[in-house]
Amino acid sequence: MSKLVATCSRIREPNRRMAEETQRFLDSKTKPRRSLGRLEDLACQISAIRGTSEPEPPRKAIVVMGADHGVAEEGVSAYPQEVTGQMLLNFARGGAAINVLARHAGAQVVVVDMGVKVPLPAVPEIRVHRIGPGTRNFTKGPAMTREEVVAAVEVGTRIAEELVRDGVSLLGIGDMGIGNTTAASALVAVFTGAPAEEVAGRGTGIDDVAFKRKVDVIRRGIAVNYPDPQDGLDALAKVGGFEIAGLAGVILGGAASGVPIVVDGFICGAAALAATRIASLTAGYLISSHRSVEVGHQLVLQALGTKPLLDLDLRLGEGTGAALAMNLVEASLYILRDMATFTAAGVSDSGA
Repeated sequence: MSKLVATCSRIREPNRRMAEETQRFLDSKTKPRRSLGRLEDLACQISAIRGTSEPEPPRKAIVVMGADHGVAEEGVSAYPQEVTGQMLLNFARGGAAINVLARHAGAQVVVVDMGVKVPLPAVPEIRVHRIGPGTRNFTKGPAMTREEVVAAVEVGTRIAEELVRDGVSLLGIGDMGIGNTTAASALVAVFTGAPAEEVAGRGTGIDDVAFKRKVDVIRRGIAVNYPDPQDGLDALAKVGGFEIAGLAGVILGGAASGVPIVVDGFICGAAALAATRIASLTAGYLISSHRSVEVGHQLVLQALGTKPLLDLDLRLGEGTGAALAMNLVEASLYILRDMATFTAAGVSDSGA
């Protein structure tokens, strides 16, 4: 049995009975019923995933994966490809937005090189799991082989499992890769059936000419490769990226280990869609952190059946939205653990 098949076989549906028990416990707290709204939903979801009505506030980690994309040679980004590696080094030094927000959230940042075009200097803060020097240009054929995409997914599953063994109980995912909004847009078009112009966004800030080129690139990539929308691995191999496949693996590994995953924006959402095509039960483990300004992200959220916690006009990636949302997840569990019940506080309960 392969690593990927074994991982998927361990994924179980979250415990609905535990969620109901947690809601009854929340109803006993000194507040009107359901008055904390989605914080209560979060606590119930975490309880269902963790299998206990009293989950402790989590130890947090955000896995940020980076890789380059062959499709960048089509001129779909406002930034040169070398920025991918430069930003991974910035993450390693702690100087990026994700580092600032993760420190605020008390989350570890795990930086992974899944396949930057030019190998980076060896630094201990970057885990190197290079599948290759970037994917191939998917307008000319598949971005990856089936073997490469499985290898990338399995990197993610192993990292997630390792972090959970070390005590992490809340995972977040983030991305870095020049050209990866084009790959993500192609994946979302495949999985949702939406036309390219409805999923493609401005990414790093491209102009009208580059946007039209991007839409054409997505159409051509899908037409050339015929990715299967029901086969997450096939779609990833045909039009995806090493880091997107790796992040799908983090989701699969986290779900198999009974840990919730906070999903960042559009690119991470595409990875989540791929993960649900590989193992449908992963959907119950996902927490959508925010609504990106990328136009296709709304389609992603609808396809996942999730409602984002935040709407801040973010479009950076890196896991920044996930870091912000982790504070809300943690707050929901502190309410569950620390808030007094009507009985303990000597407060009359109206039952409303």
